[in-house]
Amino acid sequence: MSDEDEEAEPAVSLGDHTPVEGAPLARVSSRLTWPKEKSEVDRLEGESVIRTPEGPRELSAVLEEVDETYFQRHQEFETNVRDVIGTGPIPTADE
Repeated sequence: MSDEDEEAEPAVSLGDHTPVEGAPLARVSSRLTWPKEKSEVDRLEGESVIRTPEGPRELSAVLEEVDETYFQRHQEFETNVRDVIGTGPIPTADE
């Protein structure tokens, strides 16, 4: 690749940057190794703020509503958390 290619405009315009508060759930779960107990997830990442359709929420508060106490895989963790927070559009920071 030449220097000219590196300075070229992107092939697709990505649009305006819209700020969103909180981290994606997948980013938080990717920082952990699995399997993991719910209490250990809370200890390691409980203070993380995640994006939800209702606005940003601290993971610790969400985990209080999760019935499962042990997650074999990150998919199981994410499914249980999404059962609590729901799915849908995430509001932007200025909404």
